[in-house]
Amino acid sequence: MTPSMTSDDIAALFTHSPDSFRFARWGRPIAPVVFGVTDDTLAVVKGALEAAMVLSGHQMAETDPELGSNLMIFFFRDWHELPEVEGMDQLVPDLGPLVMRLEAAQANQYRFFRFDAAGAIKACFVFLRMDSALADLPAQVLALGQVVQTMLLWSDRAFADQSPLTVIDGQAVLRPEIGALVRAAYDPVLPAASTDPSHALRLAARLAAAEQNARRQGA
Repeated sequence: MTPSMTSDDIAALFTHSPDSFRFARWGRPIAPVVFGVTDDTLAVVKGALEAAMVLSGHQMAETDPELGSNLMIFFFRDWHELPEVEGMDQLVPDLGPLVMRLEAAQANQYRFFRFDAAGAIKACFVFLRMDSALADLPAQVLALGQVVQTMLLWSDRAFADQSPLTVIDGQAVLRPEIGALVRAAYDPVLPAASTDPSHALRLAARLAAAEQNARRQGA
């Protein structure tokens, strides 16, 4: 049975510093491209993306009509490599100062989102500096963890204390409550973006309904 999440639990996952609620999901099919990995790792990332599409009911596409690729995942060794990528400063504003901040913080990952006029996600750029902490993770864990963090505009504090993943029968999978929340977040009846904290109540109601249906089916 999926663990229950209250509306307060959900609101916390989308409350950004300094304490402002902002929810967003993708508003268009995801057209991914991955840089800096072997074919084996690429296959793992693709598998994680396909699993996320099945879970959420969202779609992938070969290309995005506006951007070509709207989900770009970069694997590299040092932050100073980013400004050397042609056109990167056009994708990410204030790239130079950003790289300086990330280097100073010794960060190993960063996600930058862009949004459409309605506030839905229209692009995401994922930067992974492969330090020893990330390099030691199994490819499946790294890929699935990154993919779930691109599916919604989570709070910058959402997974600071607990990973969105767990291990079942030796396999890394989403924690059941996080998987259920992603599924609920992509309910087509709900708006693709919201800054109203009451949106957490709507998500909680869908989780409760899903749990009730699961109980009926298990009875």
